Amino acid sequence: MSVGDVAGLIAAVAFVLLVGLLAVPLVKLGRTLDETSRSIRELTEHSVPILDEAATTVSSTNDQLVKVDTITTAAAQVSENVSALSGLYASTLGRPLVKVAAFSYGVRQGLSKAWRRSSSPEGGASR
Repeated sequence: MSVGDVAGLIAAVAFVLLVGLLAVPLVKLGRTLDETSRSIRELTEHSVPILDEAATTVSSTNDQLVKVDTITTAAAQVSENVSALSGLYASTLGRPLVKVAAFSYGVRQGLSKAWRRSSSPEGGASR
């Protein structure tokens, strides 16, 4: 065996040791990648039903929002009708009632003064 053969043999052994040392982390990395793939697959299997339920919930919520919008529109129309009715009441009944109240107040005041004059000791003479 020559010196070149021995050097080649040492290089081959060193290369085998290097490959052996690098194989351990590569095998561990392969296991890690397999476990990651499995986790992603399980996550996907569990996520799809959740996303389907979320889509159903959003659809149901949109239906309910349409109903709420209808109710809100109806409430706004009722509010407008009540406002118009109160304005109509104020214009048709409110002003005449105020006038009647003012007239009755004036009549009471006038009758009160007339009654005080007639019951005063001076016999109705003006002051």
